[in-house]
Amino acid sequence: MTVILNCWQKAVLIVLLAIALILSPILCLPSATAQPTNTQPAIDDLSLFGQALPKNFFPKPETINPALIDLGRDLYYEKRLSKHEDISCNSCHPLTQYGVDHQPRSLGDRSQLGGRNAPTVYNAAPHIAQFWDGRAADVEEQAKGPILNPVEMAMPSPETVVELLKSNPAYVAAFQQAFPNEADPITYDNLGKAIGAFERGLVTPAPFDAYRAGDDAALTEQQKRGLQLFTSIGCIGCHNGTYLGGQSYQKLGLVEPWPNQIDRGRYQLTQKDTDRMVFKVPSLRNVAKTYPYFHDASATTLYEAIRLMARHQLGRELTAAQTEDLVAFLESLTGDLPLAYIQEPTSPDKVAPPKAQDWPKRSLTTLE
Repeated sequence: MTVILNCWQKAVLIVLLAIALILSPILCLPSATAQPTNTQPAIDDLSLFGQALPKNFFPKPETINPALIDLGRDLYYEKRLSKHEDISCNSCHPLTQYGVDHQPRSLGDRSQLGGRNAPTVYNAAPHIAQFWDGRAADVEEQAKGPILNPVEMAMPSPETVVELLKSNPAYVAAFQQAFPNEADPITYDNLGKAIGAFERGLVTPAPFDAYRAGDDAALTEQQKRGLQLFTSIGCIGCHNGTYLGGQSYQKLGLVEPWPNQIDRGRYQLTQKDTDRMVFKVPSLRNVAKTYPYFHDASATTLYEAIRLMARHQLGRELTAAQTEDLVAFLESLTGDLPLAYIQEPTSPDKVAPPKAQDWPKRSLTTLE
């Protein structure tokens, strides 16, 4: 059936259509009581943080050698591995202080200052490399560096260290037990293997790990806000994975140049322009306990360190409330120290090292 409209009816229809078009956006608005849509990312996309924290950092369970670990513990605390018998690994990386001495630069032989802020040894074994510039492939290689560094422990040569250890019957027996299949077990490489083996047990599970395992009460509400902010503003871009860092290199001053341009990071190792101001991204585990911060110790508080990172790496100026939330979250990464594992051993019987005045002078890098 065809409907025929006269002029008056057509005019009324046009007016009604116009009114409907005007009112349609208003009619589609939510009511005053409607809740806004939450556009924030999920509070905890925990897949960004990799696998759960392992109990130790040995490649396989069968590689754990208790005798090797015990030897490594002895050597870690052994001051006779320094030229003047006054410095050990534990001097710059005290294990009861979360592996740092809280000094901008550590004191070495005859109170000389190291070139960079000493990083923690806790949770360090699984990192992509060791030292701020990544010049050591693993903790076994890293352990051999400071002993020979003239600014740190200042031993003149690997041969001198081996001679010293061989002169001590207690160490002769300990190396034989740790390396039972070797005819001459006391070598400088084996010293590194032993210290590295001990460091592979330096693990610190934290409240954040309990939260990841399903304990919602392990974090406070402020820490949860900090976690959400950490992932949403971009911190997770570098500080990701199980260790919240330690797995990549990054330019320091990515958005805004870093104030201190004297130390140029990996460039000093590789001489590549692309490595200028590039450093290994540090792990954030125990970061609330490992002040001062950065390779140059340019921040003394966690609050200050966060503000600097936001500005120079992300191009952001955080509010005080945002910064405090991030501080709270990072405090949830403070783990439990393995007190029984790190207990200082009774040192083997004292032996006299070669006379210091007979040792040749050496020139090595002084950077951590």
